[in-house]
Amino acid sequence: MKIEQIYTGCLAQGAYYIESKGEAAIVDPLRETKPYTEKADKEGTKIKYIFETHFHADFVSGHVSLAEKTGATIVFGPTAQTTYDAHIASDNEEFKIGDITIKVLHTPGHTQESTTFLVIDEEGKDYAIFSGDTLFIGDVGRPDLAVKSDLSQEDLAGMLFDSLRNKIMSLNDDVIVYPAHGAGSACGKNMSKETFDALGNQKKTNYALRSDMSKEEFIKEVTEGLTTPPQYFPQNVKMNKEGYENIDAILEKGTVALNPQLFEEVVNAEGALVLDTRDPQVFKDAFIPNAINIGVNGGFAPWVGALVLDLKQPIVIVAEEGKEEEVITRLSRVGYDNTLGYLEGGIAAWKNAGKEVDEIVSISAEELKSKLSTDIKVIDARKDGEYKSEHIDSDKVVHKPLDFINTEWSDLDRSQTYHIHCAGGYRSMIASSILKSRGFENIIDVKGGFKAIKEAGINTTEFVCPSTLS
Repeated sequence: MKIEQIYTGCLAQGAYYIESKGEAAIVDPLRETKPYTEKADKEGTKIKYIFETHFHADFVSGHVSLAEKTGATIVFGPTAQTTYDAHIASDNEEFKIGDITIKVLHTPGHTQESTTFLVIDEEGKDYAIFSGDTLFIGDVGRPDLAVKSDLSQEDLAGMLFDSLRNKIMSLNDDVIVYPAHGAGSACGKNMSKETFDALGNQKKTNYALRSDMSKEEFIKEVTEGLTTPPQYFPQNVKMNKEGYENIDAILEKGTVALNPQLFEEVVNAEGALVLDTRDPQVFKDAFIPNAINIGVNGGFAPWVGALVLDLKQPIVIVAEEGKEEEVITRLSRVGYDNTLGYLEGGIAAWKNAGKEVDEIVSISAEELKSKLSTDIKVIDARKDGEYKSEHIDSDKVVHKPLDFINTEWSDLDRSQTYHIHCAGGYRSMIASSILKSRGFENIIDVKGGFKAIKEAGINTTEFVCPSTLS
């Protein structure tokens, strides 16, 4: 038996390759199928099953395309409903992969169809669970994503409590937990950076698995402090239920090189968003007017999903040379399939063609410190928990999380000058570029973010450990 975790850091997502005696199964694959088919070809195995722990909200899974390419059977747990061919398993149903068995444990709570898959090894011993979003390392799945008119988040949290106690905590301590996500995912609150662990250790350290915890206490703790989920989540669920376009077609359409003139014509004719994926401190010096900067070397796909409201929005790309296909692939992982091409030759070609460029002023934290004695306005664009933990101690600072720039930044005055910072400089440049595109001319980015602010000796509030914040 062989189990391999295929972890994608930008989505904090774990897919899994399971193999025994020439047969293989994939758990929760990403949309691009090549990593799985190439691995199976290299190992000389046939992919027999594709196990989906639930309908994912934070990414478009590769189950439909992978099944088309390999002939593998898609398996969901009880109550799942799809518009494509899939095997909807019964609770405790078993599947054979070579000499091992994979058993279905229906564990509703995160969603109603959420299922944990238990691997039983060649000797009949419980070996590992693929827990999806039911159980993370250090946390459990949030119960507010599948709320319906007749089902509240408290109802789902109660289901999750029962699933954990009745189906998972009864397993042996040496069973390995392989979750669908780690730290950085929006599918939980306080996930660990570790991506797998022994179940026994989780029973000792995971707050949600305390043996003396009542259902009422569990529901309260699991539902406290939940932030608003990213707006693209329901749309990704819909795609995972109903199917989607093959990624090969999306790549073919998106990897079209556009010279500057054609690039400009596509933007104007299609109403395309110019998405500049270069490093923030490179972007600031010269970019196409109205372009939005979301750097590919950060939390790229989730931020696109949070901020670009329409999955069908036409998009054209400015990227570092050689990264165009990576950008389009990562967009498709969260359902943005309407990429129409990229700027051939990058911003240098744009300038050489005599096209207009814009820029954003970026100052050091030391320069910000010297300005704090004057009448300036500072925006802290970090998340709520980051701000509450520690922030600049000044009445000149307002807190406006980047997550809500489309809904809660409307009170800003276009005639004012705003200094924007985040934790390290990635999000502040996203915010600065969005405000620039909306007619704010006096935007100043603070390079290095809050880390640099502290190093510069700017007065901050007393640090409060995030774990103590509700």
